[in-house]
Amino acid sequence: MRYLLRNLGFYAIAFWASVTLNFLLPRMMPGDPVSRMLAQAQGKLQPDQVEQLRHLFGLDDRPLWRQYLSYLHSVFTGDFGISISRFPTPVSDVIGSQIGWTLLLGGVALIIAVVAGNLLGVLAAWRRGGLVDSVFPPLLLFVGSFPYFWLAMGALYLFGVMLGWFPTRHAFEDGLTPAWTGEFISSAGTHLVLPAVTIVLVTVGTWMLGMRNTMIATVAEDYITMAEAKGLRPSRIMFRYAARNALLPSVTNFGMAIGFVVGGALLTEVVFAYPGLGYQLLTAVQGLDYPLMQGIFLTITAAVLAANFLVDLVYVRLDPRVRVR
Repeated sequence: MRYLLRNLGFYAIAFWASVTLNFLLPRMMPGDPVSRMLAQAQGKLQPDQVEQLRHLFGLDDRPLWRQYLSYLHSVFTGDFGISISRFPTPVSDVIGSQIGWTLLLGGVALIIAVVAGNLLGVLAAWRRGGLVDSVFPPLLLFVGSFPYFWLAMGALYLFGVMLGWFPTRHAFEDGLTPAWTGEFISSAGTHLVLPAVTIVLVTVGTWMLGMRNTMIATVAEDYITMAEAKGLRPSRIMFRYAARNALLPSVTNFGMAIGFVVGGALLTEVVFAYPGLGYQLLTAVQGLDYPLMQGIFLTITAAVLAANFLVDLVYVRLDPRVRVR
């Protein structure tokens, strides 16, 4: 319990620091979104309208500490302000409409990469020098060394443009309305294949190599030798004894990866015009949309911290040594 309470305090401090930086950084950036809106309006806005916009977006002449207190109140009440690039839509509505697609893309890709990578790592370590151990690690690491956008553009051109097997943009066919129907689910699944495969190819090698290295150290432990001496089946020793104990580092990495899933694969979403938070973040940066940028950054930070705290809870359950701290 002390271990969890101490970590919870660390996460609270980290969240406060991220909120503070999230407040300061946009105000330190060059440029003013209201001035940009004024330039686009070509002087059609009246001075009182400009002042109202500055107050609405938290860019008025109030002292910085007053703006900070107002921002803290807004954060803890779930009010992230009004999006500038999608005015007058609230930031929370913009994030809410996009985060589902990011979770779908990142979640599916993460689960496939974690399961496939760890399984390949277990097999490679258990049969060192075999086919899996000799071929897959260098091949997957070579593929993973390419940037996301390079593989995404290659897959898009080959399978989308040249062969026409998969759609080239968006998350579902134009004209469809999101609903739990067979037609919509099939369309969404088809649009998901290329961006998800791109992310899996880049990340699966890292999961495999991490699990393989941990498994090699675990297989050399005395309890594995004792299990073999008892005559237990190799498959039971491999999964119930070796892989189960070697899985702990992967739990930590999985928790961190869950948090970063919320951020989305920015470049992958941009290449495929996939309507996730990453694509929306690019739009916010291009439009100097401070409230939307702050909302997305804060969502990503909260997701990372929450995922790591959940990992701590799982660790207490999986590793008894942590409970005595």
